[in-house]
Amino acid sequence: QVQLVESGGGLVEAGGSLRLSCVASGNGFIVAKMGWYRQAPGSQRELVADIRHGDATNYGDAVKGRFTISRDHAKNTIYLQMNSLKPEDTAVYYCSAVGALGWEEVSYWGKGTQVTVSS
Repeated sequence: QVQLVESGGGLVEAGGSLRLSCVASGNGFIVAKMGWYRQAPGSQRELVADIRHGDATNYGDAVKGRFTISRDHAKNTIYLQMNSLKPEDTAVYYCSAVGALGWEEVSYWGKGTQVTVSS
């Protein structure tokens, strides 16, 4: 079984910074892509950023230039450095992972971590 555990959420004032972490654990799981999504109340879940094989990154338009995703391959961990936070960044942030378990392609979600940005 694969588990994703997020940490680092919290309350911050507008203009501040937070760093989220997500650790993927599970025997035999080969990660192809990991990323962060977020969901605000009444809104659909949206891509924040993802990082793929070769460390290619992709960002949602709303966070480009402010957020940075990175990955520690040895620790199967990704990070999301969030700078210049805005109240509209308030949401539950979910970690996701897509990869292979044996011959099967699988995807997983973490339970989420709350990020609240006060104005």
